[in-house]
Amino acid sequence: MSETNEKHAPLRVGLLGYGLAGSVFHAPLIAATDGLVLDTVSTADPERQARARAAHPRVRTVATPDEVLDRAADLDLIVVATPNKTHVPLATAALEAGLPVVVDKPLASTAAEAEKLATLAQDRGLLLSVFQNRRWDNDFRTVRKLVEEGTLGEVWRFESRFERWRPQLKGGWRESGDPAELGGLLYDLGSHLVDQALALFGPVVSVYAESDIRRPGAEADDDTFLALTHANGVRSHLWMSATAALLGPRFRVLGNQAGYTKHGLDPQEAALREGRRPDDESGESGEWGVEPKTRWGRLGAGASPRMGGGEPVPTLPGDYPAYYAAIARALREGGAPPVTAAEAAAALRVLEAAKRSAAEGRTVTLG
Repeated sequence: MSETNEKHAPLRVGLLGYGLAGSVFHAPLIAATDGLVLDTVSTADPERQARARAAHPRVRTVATPDEVLDRAADLDLIVVATPNKTHVPLATAALEAGLPVVVDKPLASTAAEAEKLATLAQDRGLLLSVFQNRRWDNDFRTVRKLVEEGTLGEVWRFESRFERWRPQLKGGWRESGDPAELGGLLYDLGSHLVDQALALFGPVVSVYAESDIRRPGAEADDDTFLALTHANGVRSHLWMSATAALLGPRFRVLGNQAGYTKHGLDPQEAALREGRRPDDESGESGEWGVEPKTRWGRLGAGASPRMGGGEPVPTLPGDYPAYYAAIARALREGGAPPVTAAEAAAALRVLEAAKRSAAEGRTVTLG
């Protein structure tokens, strides 16, 4: 690390990529985190460079990741927010340059690649973490609290959805059918859904998947379903779709004492897309990630939430800022990052099994 990494000096961050992930999520959250400063952004697009400088007046912009890594001695952290196929080579280059790394999900295309990166980071004594921001969604934080407190009793079934109605293609690498691009919903939204299921209920022993390409002209999966059996007996059903004309509940969790159902999406992404930042809420810090009572989920047994059954449960505030705050602590004080490469590898094993299951029409057992 550089000489800037002193007790009271901010840690300087180099951000690789300024598309959706870099501009909407990483840059604003880094800038809002005490102890971190956004130092350099790399993007070859002059328009994106201009947007980066407008949003972060003190940032320097360069055209390539190599130009960022050439300044490794002046930086304390690299964040990889580039297209999926570049995650492994750029994370490897950053670690070999002696810099800790945060990588946007998915960390890699396979668990083996993730484990190789983890070994490199461990050998170099460097932090390696994966940006799984959905662990800090308001609804997931609420589900986790209910599960951990035993409010639902023994959980039998966990249903989780990221569904959208996007009948028209947008184009770009996320919809590409080239396997090297890691496009499609399985590795996009599926990375979040599987990570959340593992965080709640632990290892998976079997995977069944259905994966379809529904939209005319589409090349990558846009309507996918996963059924996971966890080692503890919980069954997770996960839906990800761009073709859902009517959206299902974001979560439905069923236990032997009660169930919880929640509709809608965490408000943080919408706020970030609108240009708001957590540190803009001066004097109203409690408002970040808070949703109105009308959107609270419902808890009960033997009744339909859609018909007014059950009791409303206050949704915990969403807290994306907690991720980079934890990264800053880990860099300064040591210890594990908020999401580890080992956790990413476990999720990738499930995604790989899902891909095989869908292709072969069978349930895949994990060792």
